[in-house]
Parts: sequence; C-alpha cells; structure tokens
Amino acid sequence: MRIVILTVGSQGDVLPYIALGRGLQAAGHEVLIATQAAYQALVRYHGLSSAVVGGDPREVFAGEGGQARLETIRNPLHFTRLLARNFHPFISNLRLRIKRLLNDYWQVCQGAEAIIFSPTAKAGYHIAERLNIPCFMAPLQPQSRTRAFPSLLMPAGLRLGASFNWLSHILFEQLFWQLFRQEFNQWRQETLNLPPLGLISPYSRLKKPLPCLYGYSPLVVPKPPDWPPWIYVTGYWLLDSAASGWQPSPQLVDFLADGPPPVYIGFGSMIDRQAESVTRVALEALARCGQRGVLQSGWTGLGEADLPRGVIRIEASPHDWLFPRMAAVVHHGGAGTVAAGLRAGVPSIITPAMADQPFWGQRVAALGVGPKPIPYRRLSVERLAEAIRIATTDRLMRERAEALGRKIRAEDGVQRAVEAFHSHLSGKR
Repeated sequence: MRIVILTVGSQGDVLPYIALGRGLQAAGHEVLIATQAAYQALVRYHGLSSAVVGGDPREVFAGEGGQARLETIRNPLHFTRLLARNFHPFISNLRLRIKRLLNDYWQVCQGAEAIIFSPTAKAGYHIAERLNIPCFMAPLQPQSRTRAFPSLLMPAGLRLGASFNWLSHILFEQLFWQLFRQEFNQWRQETLNLPPLGLISPYSRLKKPLPCLYGYSPLVVPKPPDWPPWIYVTGYWLLDSAASGWQPSPQLVDFLADGPPPVYIGFGSMIDRQAESVTRVALEALARCGQRGVLQSGWTGLGEADLPRGVIRIEASPHDWLFPRMAAVVHHGGAGTVAAGLRAGVPSIITPAMADQPFWGQRVAALGVGPKPIPYRRLSVERLAEAIRIATTDRLMRERAEALGRKIRAEDGVQRAVEAFHSHLSGKR
C-alpha cells in the first residue's frame, strides 16, 4: 500500500512521523512523507521517500513582528478573540500559507492509497474524501472530544466539569474551522471538485468514523473511557539516534566527563527576541543552584554569549542520547521534547508558552516527575532556580521519573500504531 504522511511544523513535530513511517515501511508499505524542505534530508536519511510542502517553519514567528505574533497565541482565549479579525498580521499570514499548503498537499497525494495526517495538515481528510481512500489523523497530543478533560487550548488547570470539557472541544473545533472555512471551501470546489461545507465543522458531521492514531504513551495520558474503539493510544513514536549515525562532539563528551550530570536548558522551536536576557536567567539560576549546564541554542538563540566554566552551549543533539546524561531537563514542553524527557527517566521542568505546552507541563507535574510548570512569560531567576533545586534534590521525584522512563522505554509505540493501522483497515477493532 502506498501511504502518504502529511506533517508540517518544527523538527519535533516531524520526527515522530519519520519513526512511524519507518515502522510502516518495515511492515511492507511504500511510505512518502510530505513535509517542509528543511527536513527532506532527514527523511531521506531514514530511508523514506519525501516530498516538499510549505515553506520555512520559522517564518511564521520570525522576522518583523514575529514576537508579537507569538505573544498573540500564548493566551488561547486571547487568540480566539482575534480569529475573525482578518487584519491581524498573524491571521492574514496564516491564511496565505494555508492556500499554498492546500495545493501542495493535493499534489503530493496523487497516487496515494492511504493518508495519515498530523493535526497541522487536516487537508488530508478532504483529499481522502476526494480520492475515496482511507485516512487516519495522527496527533501527538489528545484532541478528540472527551468529558475527561477540556480542550488543550483552554487555560491550564481549568476544571468546570464533564459537560464543559465536552463543549470546550467543540468550541475550538468550530473556531478553527471558521478561521479557514473560506479557504478550504474554495479549494474543495476549485481543486478537489467537492461541494463546499457549511458552518458546522466537518469533524462534527462525519459520515463515518475518523480513526485516530495517538503518538503518546497511555502511561502519561490514559485513554479516556468515552473514546470509541477507532481511537488508538499507541505509545510514543521515537527515533533512536544510533540509527541516524550521529556522534557527539569531542567538546561535549569531555564536558560531560568532567563533572556531575548537568542540567539541560533549551526551548526548541520557540523564537524569542529576548534571547540574551533568557540566557542570563538560565546562567544565574544554574549558578544559584551550583549546577553545571548544557544550553541548546535552538530557534531561541540561547547561550550566544560568554559562558562561565561549567556551562557549555550546543547547537543540537538527539534528545535520546543527551537527556539520560542530564540531572534534569528544562524545556518549553513541546510534545516531542516531553516524550524524550519522560523516556530518559530524569525530572522535567516545563516552561510552557502556547498551544499544547501548558497541558504537558500540567501532566508532568501531576505525574510527580517534575516541578510545577513555569509559564515562559513569567520565567525568572528565582522561579527557575527553585525549580532546578527541586528537580535535582527531590529523591522521590527522581525515583518516579526513573520508574516512568523504564516503563516508557519498554513500550513500542510504532509497532502498536502499525498494528492499529492494519487492524482498522481489516475491520478488526
């Protein structure tokens, strides 16, 4: 079967789908991953076919006004008030990108026999309708309606009961459908030769169930009892750095051998014009705790300053290699980085800014494998130093993190996802 996997976003958003693609290919399928140009070499290195869709993933938040756009979506409720305001630069920028992406998706899906799509590529659902082929949504965070917890885009910690939880999922489905309904309907009519859809979100009026493969561990977020059998929580889809041929630099190897395990600090795909001040906060917090540190630059540009002894700056390192060598990890709470931290079995300190990050911060704290999350906009020397102190000295927290890490490493999320894919197609659920 020729399977096309559609995914766009940061590298952390793309890597799990490469792992899933490798599993499907090993099961005998022909797999093509459609993603941005920045990740084409990575996809091909892992033996998968690739196709380019979209542009540079950093452009949405970079450049003039980029930080203002980021501030806009840090508060989901604030963001929803802007959805109908087409003049807002972030919204108009998204609209232009959606139009280009829709056509890209259609082109790369020609000849597909099944489509797997991330939540950032929901065009896959409409293309599958046009081609009359099976499709699977494959999120890295819980998105299906449930009464067990509210939408991830609601303020973290908001608990108003089962009915509110259910309605919050419908609310955000509708808001995002209304945001891009015009673009999708124009594309459906002009390109797919399908009728336009009405005001109600298409995911509220499905003619048949939309199967979902969830790429996170049920140990971290158990499957809610009200989810139907065509929703599968499979476990994390993780790549092994040993399979990539990556080798650490001699400087990093020497640094790690020269003292006790350090604390990792990195904010991945976050872009911040205040990188210098964030670096200062990180260095002062480490100094107050007497901890060594590894600063990963990422999109933030962290650590681009003179660093004291006991702190090293790195450009990139596979998390599955680096994190087990750390005393604790500090990061933004992206789904992929959360998975790597939990798998490594070390305490995690989450500094969430937007989207699903606050949800993961709350889950890490609730599992007792990290301190309470620190909202990124409230990051300070005092708060970060206290969180590092807790993460590096709380013996029970470390034991819980180690135990959870062992259980997650024993899972095979990719294999379970491949089995669920085959089971659903065969009608055996």
